[in-house]
Amino acid sequence: MNAPDTRRLAWAYLSTVAQGPSRRLADAVAQHGPEAIADAVREGTPGSEISRRTRGRAHLDSAAADLEMVARLGGRLVTPDDAEWPAWQLLPFGSLTTGTDSDTGPLALWVLGRRPLDELFERAVAVVGTRAASGYGEHVTSEIAGDLAVDGWTVVSGAAFGVDAAAHRAALGVGGTTVAVLACGIDRAYPSAHTVMLRRIAEQGAVISEYPPGTTPARYRFLARNRLVAASSSAVVVVEAGWRSGARNTASWARRLGRPVLAVPGPVTSAASQGCHRMIREGEATLVGNAREVVEAAGAVAVADDGDGSWRRSLDGMSGDMEMVYEAFPAVGACGVPELSESAGLDVDRVRAALPLLELAGLVSRDDTGWSRRGGQNGVVGM
Repeated sequence: MNAPDTRRLAWAYLSTVAQGPSRRLADAVAQHGPEAIADAVREGTPGSEISRRTRGRAHLDSAAADLEMVARLGGRLVTPDDAEWPAWQLLPFGSLTTGTDSDTGPLALWVLGRRPLDELFERAVAVVGTRAASGYGEHVTSEIAGDLAVDGWTVVSGAAFGVDAAAHRAALGVGGTTVAVLACGIDRAYPSAHTVMLRRIAEQGAVISEYPPGTTPARYRFLARNRLVAASSSAVVVVEAGWRSGARNTASWARRLGRPVLAVPGPVTSAASQGCHRMIREGEATLVGNAREVVEAAGAVAVADDGDGSWRRSLDGMSGDMEMVYEAFPAVGACGVPELSESAGLDVDRVRAALPLLELAGLVSRDDTGWSRRGGQNGVVGM
């Protein structure tokens, strides 16, 4: 392993001393850089709020050892400096207006798995629910998660017993992609009964955590973990949930971050479905019963069935500017903003505003040669 640079060492150190989300620390890093803030934390000289958050762990400088350990496991530390950082998915944290220091995205992410994070989360759905899942809940979870995985969606969950495990196993069973978000270090298999499953998840997707190696599970870490499950997905599906549950906490985060919340109904006599029924009744979630209905809600634009059993995204759900810019693209090849502006008949500023939305929807991409369409042509993209 090559020696990590000082900037990556600083990110790893700050991940250790922060032990979870901190808006003040993240803002300071964004303004001054990780190395300067890491030095200030070591010396005990950052702002008073940051000092209160970090002074108890400021002496724990295990960054080099943590990076080496994770590399031996086949993992890595992903930071905002890296091209694979899922910036689009984490962007809504910046619009949260509460004064709570924990209402923010992760400082960095520890990852087991080879595939880039931005690729994994490009088309992802979270499937969550109670640990005490019924036979009905596990069956519905397997059907929905398996169908989503077959259709190319990443299935995100928390690796817990019950619905989480059923979702991961269904995706693995069809050779699909799944991501487990942990509330402990990625060097720990939690729960231990899922050691083999977590190893398979890392092989077919990723195991991620904002907590450094060696971190043990704790209740508040599970609650913080839930916001990452919601943020990394285009929608959150709650299959079974009690009246008060961690799954409903994940759904609450999804609503705050602007993600669709979907809930599966169950028998009216089932305590495991009372949380889902309550969310549907109170307008907090949309009722779904299969993967097709999930895709309709999760897709950035509407889904159409062309009659042959395949699902496609149509342009009907787009704003006017998005559709005009998308239709202005050539069938093949790349072009720049001026060409799109001329072809679409829109001001350059309006084209620039539409392009990131089209990119977020997975319809266009950008490289050194310019912007180009992704997938199909003529206004339809295969799924």
